Amino acid sequence: MSSFPARVRVARLMVELGLGVSGGGRVTCGLVEVRDGALAEAAGVDRRVVKETVKMILDDELLRRIFTGLRPAGALLAPISKPLGFGVVEIRADPSAVGVLAGATKVVADQGISIRQAVAEDPDLFPEPKLVLVLEKPLPGEAINSLMRIPSVHSVTTY
Repeated sequence: MSSFPARVRVARLMVELGLGVSGGGRVTCGLVEVRDGALAEAAGVDRRVVKETVKMILDDELLRRIFTGLRPAGALLAPISKPLGFGVVEIRADPSAVGVLAGATKVVADQGISIRQAVAEDPDLFPEPKLVLVLEKPLPGEAINSLMRIPSVHSVTTY
């Protein structure tokens, strides 16, 4: 597939968005069918490239198993956190480090704050991956300092 950069763009976008492929060759977001033209526009390719990508996926056993099982992860609450009264913490750390999520959830739990959502971006898909925690309420300042002390954490941003 790497010899087809446009197809790679389509497949990458599908993984980022959790778009799967039905056995009948349709691109889907859960139970909703995604038009080839809409996906092509988002990927910056011709819609025929989407059709070719789907055909290639279905013709390859491993890719077929991956993409027919792929599902969207659900709505990210971070962009709508303010009207919901939630706090958000974004943590950037070494993506190969072990224990960042565990350390962050311990800091939040020690504050008696519930985590509504935790999303860790995949370093293969995002050049600067981050861990996003959506919290029941904003995190106090001293807890942010504790997050910065977690080994391999580079930065902590709240909003």
